[in-house]
Amino acid sequence: MSESRPLRVAIIGAGPSGFYAAEALAKELEHVSVDLFDRLPTPYGLVRFGVAPDHQKIKSVTKMYEKTAQRDNVRFLGNVAFGQDINHEDLKRHYDAIIYTVGASSDRNLSIPGEELLGNMSATEFVAWYNGHPDYEAHISVVNAEAVAVIGMGNVAVDVTRVLAKSVDELKTSDIADHALEVLKDSKVKDVYMIGRRGPAQAKFTTKEVRELGELLNADIVVDEAEMEIDEASLASIENDPTTKKNIEVLTDFAKKPLEGKGRRVHIRFLASPVEVMGDGKVEAIKLEKNRLEPSGDYINAVGTGEYETLAVQMVLRSVGYRGVALPGVPFDERRGVIPNDKGVVLDAPKGKPVGGEYVAGWIKRGPSGVIGTNKADAAETVEQLIALQGEAELHDDVNKNPEVVLELLQNRGVPYITFDQWLKLDKLETEAGLASGRPRVKLTNVQKMLEACAD
Repeated sequence: MSESRPLRVAIIGAGPSGFYAAEALAKELEHVSVDLFDRLPTPYGLVRFGVAPDHQKIKSVTKMYEKTAQRDNVRFLGNVAFGQDINHEDLKRHYDAIIYTVGASSDRNLSIPGEELLGNMSATEFVAWYNGHPDYEAHISVVNAEAVAVIGMGNVAVDVTRVLAKSVDELKTSDIADHALEVLKDSKVKDVYMIGRRGPAQAKFTTKEVRELGELLNADIVVDEAEMEIDEASLASIENDPTTKKNIEVLTDFAKKPLEGKGRRVHIRFLASPVEVMGDGKVEAIKLEKNRLEPSGDYINAVGTGEYETLAVQMVLRSVGYRGVALPGVPFDERRGVIPNDKGVVLDAPKGKPVGGEYVAGWIKRGPSGVIGTNKADAAETVEQLIALQGEAELHDDVNKNPEVVLELLQNRGVPYITFDQWLKLDKLETEAGLASGRPRVKLTNVQKMLEACAD
C-alpha cells in the first residue's frame, strides 16, 4: 500500500456498523480509500429508521459518523443498491476488500394461524413506518384499533408500545414522520398489551426503556403481581445480572402503583404465548396459552399449561427477533440468518473456508443482538482481521485503483448516486423545517423528493 496505491475497500451498508468500520480503517491504515454504499439516499441506517423518534440523545451519535464521512479517504455513495445498481463482480473488480454491513432487515414470524389477517404485522414494519422509511410510506391505520397486542419483551417492543401509548402532544416534539403523526393523532387505542412468553427475569429490555413506560403522561401501567413471582431457577440465573434485577424492581413498583385513570393503559404480561390470531379477514382477537417455566440446562424454557385466554385486540405487532437477508453472490447461513464468518472473515459456508477479500460486520455478522454502540467493537474486530489478511498482502493488479472509475460506472448506468455533501443539503432542509415547527427535523419520506432536495 502507498499513497499512489491505497487499499481500496467497499462497505455495503451505511448504518452504524458501516461507519464504525470506515472509521476503524481510516484510523488504522495510512493508505486506504473507503467507499461507503447505501441503497437509500440517506446515511445512518438504523439510527434514522430504527431508533425511536422520541430518543433524540441516541441519534446524536450521527455527529461522529458525519466526521467519518468527511474524511478525505472516505466517500459516501447513497441511492446505490447492491445487486441492482452495482453487483458483486463490479466490487471485486474495483476493490481489494468488501465489508458487508447490511444489518438484519427481515423479521421472524410467530408461525401461528391467522398471521395473514389484516392488522397483523411485524414491529419492524411499524417502526419503519413511523420513522419515515421510504419503503413503508404507505398508510398504516391504527385509528380503528382500540386494543393492540405487542408480542415480545425487547427494547423494540417497548418502543412501539410507548409510541402507541403516547398522546399526540408528546409525539409532536419528536422527529416522527408526518404521515404517522397524522394517523396517530386520531388513534382510538385504549389498551396496549406487551406480551412475553417467559417471565420478568427473562425479559430483554433495558432498565431505561422499561422505566420510561412509567413516565407516560397519557397511560397507566398495569402489571399483575402474580406474574412477578420469580422462580428459583430464574433467581439463580440473574444472581450476577444487575440490569435484570433493576428491571424487576421497576416492574414490581409498577405492579404496586395504583392506577390514575389516565386515557390509556399499558398491560405488561408475562408467561403467555400467542397460539392464534383470530378474526374474519382482519384481526379481532388473539388467543394466548399460559406458560410455566421449566429449566433445561442453562436455559429456562416456557412450557404451555393447556390453559388459554383470549384478548380482544384489533392489531398485533410481533417483535420476536430479526434475521438477515441473503445478498446476491454472497454466502448465507439460512439457519442463523447471517453471512457465515469467522470473526468477520466471510466463509463460503457455515464452518467453511474463507472467501478471499470479503468481510462482514454488525447484525449480518453476529445476529440481532446488542445496542448501537455494540457495533463499534464488532466492526473493529472485523477491520483487525481485514488488516491482518490484506494489509501485508500484495495488492491485486487486476483491481482498478482509480476511484473515479466507480463513479463513471454508476453514471453510465444512469444511477443518481448521492454524495455526502448532497446529503447535507437534505439534512439542512429537514432540520430547518423542524426548527420552524419546534421539532428536531421534519423528514422527507419519499426517495424522489429526497433526490430532488439533494440535487445540485
